[in-house]
Amino acid sequence: MSKPHKRRGNPDFRRFVTPPAPSTEALEQRLIDWLTPGTFANLKSVNDNGRQLRDRTLTLSVMAALVVSLVYRQVRYLSDIVRLLEQAGLLWVPAQLVTKQAVSERLRTLPAELFMEMFEHVVSRMPARPHSTVPGAYQSVSERFSAIWIADGSTMSRLQRRLGQHQSFQSNPLAGKIMMVVEAFSHRPVKVWHDDNPQRSDMSWSDELTAQLPVGGLLIVDMGFFAFPWFDAMTTAKKSFLTRLKQKVNYQVVRGLSSGPCYRDEIITMGLNRHHPCEHPVRLVSVLWGKTWYRYLTNVLDPEVLSAQQVCDLYRRRWRIEEAFLLTKRLLGLAYFWVGGNNGIKIQIYATWTFYAVLNDLCAEVAVALNQPIEMISMEMVFRSLYHYAHAKQRDQETELIPFLVKFHKSFGLIKAKRKQRRQKQARSIDIWEQALT
Repeated sequence: MSKPHKRRGNPDFRRFVTPPAPSTEALEQRLIDWLTPGTFANLKSVNDNGRQLRDRTLTLSVMAALVVSLVYRQVRYLSDIVRLLEQAGLLWVPAQLVTKQAVSERLRTLPAELFMEMFEHVVSRMPARPHSTVPGAYQSVSERFSAIWIADGSTMSRLQRRLGQHQSFQSNPLAGKIMMVVEAFSHRPVKVWHDDNPQRSDMSWSDELTAQLPVGGLLIVDMGFFAFPWFDAMTTAKKSFLTRLKQKVNYQVVRGLSSGPCYRDEIITMGLNRHHPCEHPVRLVSVLWGKTWYRYLTNVLDPEVLSAQQVCDLYRRRWRIEEAFLLTKRLLGLAYFWVGGNNGIKIQIYATWTFYAVLNDLCAEVAVALNQPIEMISMEMVFRSLYHYAHAKQRDQETELIPFLVKFHKSFGLIKAKRKQRRQKQARSIDIWEQALT
């Protein structure tokens, strides 16, 4: 008797057999409101190989509707989206006949920078929702900084060899690397960069991050950004950072702010044995967790502005950006690429994060309606519940999206459930941290 066949390889590359999701009128109206009017009018002057973008059949406006629909309707193949465009139209684009080859060619040649500008335009138009996005314990911290952002890099998935120009590779090449910035409390995307080199270090984006962060803002990063020149540049620019201290870094304590049996809060200088030490003093918060000391580094020297406990709690929120990567890659399909060209990959990245921003704004409205912080709202379940709303809308034309989601939020699982074991562990951890930092 033969052994059962085991699936191997990246599960993201398994063939999708589900049909495209049905259109959702309320969501499409949100996309239309955020993306039009005016978004493409400012970009029409950009030349594409000597021709105006509006002179083609597949204009920037048409391609934007097409690629955003690829994301939100979970279409995995260009042939399927071409069929949908021919039969019923997409978003603001009426039904028209185009070929798969023409769409593929436009994804290869249409400047990806235009879609980056489209993403930035949508994000800049979205209003802040402080009452629903900032938990009560962080209201005072949020008011002391002009912005609190989280930044991190992520290597993209491997391309399949069947995709266009990458057929000649003996192995599946990685699709580059992205650097993402999101707001710490609302999880709303702020900025995204893409580089074709998957080995590019996070630190190489330090200048862009420093320029992007407003004066008086706080940036939370991991140890991939540990560099004395960057620390000094941030301090000189009157911008704050929060990261972890690397091991084997020589430092000297200038003065102690407070201490206890399980924590220390100190002002230090670093790089004493280097030719180019860190010029500005920084603050080191050390906390004993079990048998391990965790050390957090920031240039916010005043404990009245940022207490030791807030330093630890804010760094723990850095993992929220990993949720954003997970949602865009697995839920919105960024782990599976439509085309193999670098330009098409960038277009897909910007289109995916554009839709992620709109979906995040919808979750913020749901959070307000349910009187919950946004971090308690499951973006995955909100997205999946749109399928049920589309069918409910067909039965009742008076059905509105937000009231529908609120009414059935329990059956849809829109509010994240905490496991009993996790609640007990979290309660114990909070008690330990409060005892250590008091």
